[in-house]
Amino acid sequence: MTRVAAVDCGTNSIRLLVADCDPKTGELVDLDRRMTIVRLGQGVDRTGRLAPEALERTFAACREYAAIIKEHGAERLRFVATSASRDAENRDEFVRGVLDILGVEPEVITGDQEAEFSFTGATRELTGRDDLARPYLVVDIGGGSTEFVVGDDHVRAARSVDVGCVRMTERHLVLDGAVTDPPSEAQIAAMRADIEAALDLAEESVPLREARTLVGLAGSVTTVSAIAQELPEYDSVRIHHSRVSRERVREITEWLLRSTHAERAAVPSLHPGRVDVIAAGALVLLSIMERIAAEEVVVSEHDILDGIAWSIT
Repeated sequence: MTRVAAVDCGTNSIRLLVADCDPKTGELVDLDRRMTIVRLGQGVDRTGRLAPEALERTFAACREYAAIIKEHGAERLRFVATSASRDAENRDEFVRGVLDILGVEPEVITGDQEAEFSFTGATRELTGRDDLARPYLVVDIGGGSTEFVVGDDHVRAARSVDVGCVRMTERHLVLDGAVTDPPSEAQIAAMRADIEAALDLAEESVPLREARTLVGLAGSVTTVSAIAQELPEYDSVRIHHSRVSRERVREITEWLLRSTHAERAAVPSLHPGRVDVIAAGALVLLSIMERIAAEEVVVSEHDILDGIAWSIT
């Protein structure tokens, strides 16, 4: 086995996976998997720049991760940066900081590369399962963008569009610098229209409706699963490969859009860093399920991180 470390730095969170990988058997054994909410994309949609405080939060997490990687003795490290750092004018500052701390330059990948990693990570262990029809549609709902990938054993088509839980929240649910709790019907309608336009864009190059199994990735989707199961705390074992019906996703989304910050914060499985953005993320998921008439979503804890890890074995 090869011991590798993969870092995925997105708009809302930064995540680390240290794992032993065996390319011959397809086995990936977690040694450490963790996530930190850093909100790197804070204000990027409005200002076009990474905020100094967002950079410092991210660098603090990188310093923590550097110690963990060293402790486990990973042989190889790959750091992938996604939507927020693609959009920012001052991304060179971000690159220099990561290089100083971790000794590798972050790869600011394209949306298509992001989609490829997500598909590999999510579907590698699904191959051969008779209960999940192919082709798969893998949907990775991030903070700033959502990746759509259709494929069987390999990617057939992929597209990244600029709708994510942070971007939609900041664009539609913030008034006078604060998230509206709960949002107005007009705000929700504007957000849904934005999401539907993004789905139209995705469908120009990805045959979304040909999919037979919808696989959902990332924090918005896993959090919806945790809420659906009424978990007393976040439990990745129970969330991984759980299934949530479209009707249950609709119920949860409608509740989130009606709720206040305090009501959402009281949900025990909801990470504090997602309290203000989960309603937008859930609406993205529901809109996708309605668009393709998916009866359920298969939730995966294995995603772009696992794809990044496999890419360096």
